[in-house]
Amino acid sequence: MNVPEISVNELANKLLNGAFLIDVRELDEWLTERVPEVPLIPLGEITDRLKEFPKEREVFIICRSGARSATACQFLRSNDVNAINVAGGTLAWIASGEAVVSGPS
Repeated sequence: MNVPEISVNELANKLLNGAFLIDVRELDEWLTERVPEVPLIPLGEITDRLKEFPKEREVFIICRSGARSATACQFLRSNDVNAINVAGGTLAWIASGEAVVSGPS
């Protein structure tokens, strides 16, 4: 399945307008560095937490580099969620100079 992608620059603009972003990394990675205010749903929990993903709007998915989020997007899209992968993931977000936070929320 071909998964649509968005750049971190495009994502930053969409977040200003209330875009829905989910991080699918593991808790220890999420605690280290993440996009501010992004909730965590680890990849291994997506099946059980599918109802937390809205079907009426775009859902942007981020991980470390874009691989796990692409896998998540494939699953979500097969379940009628308009999931869009963040190209380059959190590494690209950090490299772009966008704000990051760490520690518990």
